[in-house]
Amino acid sequence: MTTPSCPCGGSEPYEKCCGRFHAGTAAAPTAEALMRSRYCAFVKGDAGYLLRTWHPRTRPARLDLDPGMRWTGLEILDTADGSAFHATGTVTFRASYRGGSLHERSRFARVDGAWVYVDGEFLD
Repeated sequence: MTTPSCPCGGSEPYEKCCGRFHAGTAAAPTAEALMRSRYCAFVKGDAGYLLRTWHPRTRPARLDLDPGMRWTGLEILDTADGSAFHATGTVTFRASYRGGSLHERSRFARVDGAWVYVDGEFLD
């Protein structure tokens, strides 16, 4: 029996992919890896991880996730910067859910060396 791949679309199982970021045993090395791990946190309902990886300047006081929301896939459309050699980056993606999709260009920055989500712009 094969272990299913991570909800983020990566080829590794959850524990070796986004699970290690969620557990705090590793940090996302790129803006795209953080984006994927945040999508996976939405799939898993992990509001704590989402808040921990949100820029302190733009982070909400709390995050109430809809338990009825069913995320069905992530497609990375474009990335700019966001590597180990950058301080900022953007990731454009489409996240599908039952009944529709969300198209966003997200901005990321490093805070104390770790990638965090700053904000996003919804696209058509």
